[in-house]
Amino acid sequence: MAVFGLVSAVAGFVKGPVYLLDKAIIDNMIFRCHYRITSAILFVCCIIVTANNLIGDPISCINDGAVPTHVINTYCWITYTFSIPGQHGRAIGTEVAHLGLGNDNAEKTFHSYYQWVPFMLFFQGILFYIPHWFWKNIEDGKIRMISEGMRGFLISNPDERISRQSRLVQYMVDSLSTHNTYATGYFICEILNFINVVGNIFFVDKFLGGAFLTYGTDVVKFSNMNQESRYDPMVEVFPRVTKCTFHKYGSSGSIQKHDALCVLALNILNEKIYIFLWFWFIILSVLSGLAIIYSAVIVMMPTTREFILKRRLRYNTSPEIDSMIRKIEVGDFLLLHLLGQNINVASFGHILELLCHQIGESPDVTPSAPSTLEMAPPALEMDPISNPLLKNLQMEKV
Repeated sequence: MAVFGLVSAVAGFVKGPVYLLDKAIIDNMIFRCHYRITSAILFVCCIIVTANNLIGDPISCINDGAVPTHVINTYCWITYTFSIPGQHGRAIGTEVAHLGLGNDNAEKTFHSYYQWVPFMLFFQGILFYIPHWFWKNIEDGKIRMISEGMRGFLISNPDERISRQSRLVQYMVDSLSTHNTYATGYFICEILNFINVVGNIFFVDKFLGGAFLTYGTDVVKFSNMNQESRYDPMVEVFPRVTKCTFHKYGSSGSIQKHDALCVLALNILNEKIYIFLWFWFIILSVLSGLAIIYSAVIVMMPTTREFILKRRLRYNTSPEIDSMIRKIEVGDFLLLHLLGQNINVASFGHILELLCHQIGESPDVTPSAPSTLEMAPPALEMDPISNPLLKNLQMEKV
């Protein structure tokens, strides 16, 4: 039951559509792959490995019978086992008893990482969550507050909808050109995501004794080799059978040496976990690198920002909106872009139209070129019913 409780807690990292209707989206899909999907994968793998250690037998050793089985199993698990690298790739049953086993006088490779695999997976899951934690504190619920009541649906009450949109537009006008620090924090967290995933690749490589960097490519080569001559590289990184040496005192006080063969059933699970993580880390690092390039293009090219917002509006834009998009700064663009991810297209388009009108009337912001909204009076003032002054003028003419 404890294991099911842990799995349920981890499931909270992967939120469904119902969750997104209630919570504000403050990042992009690649960003969410780090702290939701990757952290959840690592935590689930940690739970599986830990449960296997608690429920099953992670190691089973056989010896000459001079040492009780439970003693040799405990000793070899809490210390280390070893294999002989030069004995890999030899014929089992004729040249060696098992892959990686042979004369103890040869060079040995010691294996004790299996004790730390659950802790490593849990620690890596925390590492992938840290950039999101930083960004969440920098963002401080800004998108959630300004889009409150407009996320996921269109408000049925027109007066309430107009009121909320007006307050939002007024906030954007009052805080124009003050969100560059906000955007800088976001871009820094994107860089942290990239550094984190690349650093984890080298971190795991160090943990596995330098075998992780080429682990995936070696497995792919192995799958393409002939059945008779191919050699499984996963057996070398995660050996199934290893040796362990236990020393004890004899009846005369002399030191006696007892060799044991240990079956590491847990490595069948470990090798599958790390081959999946190899491919996932490589894919995630490439996507994170592309995300950084994408953000750099957004910062350096205003036309890219214009294209992104126009695509969000499904290209139903006016020249006034295009002009407004071109003159806002990067921080204002990021705020609008995140806002557009949280409300529907109709509301977002209306907000941009109101923002264009407000910026056009603001004396603090000088437009780069005159627009139609700036050159003509607002439609509200041209309506004789809503404008008493214009209505009186028409009555005098009559």
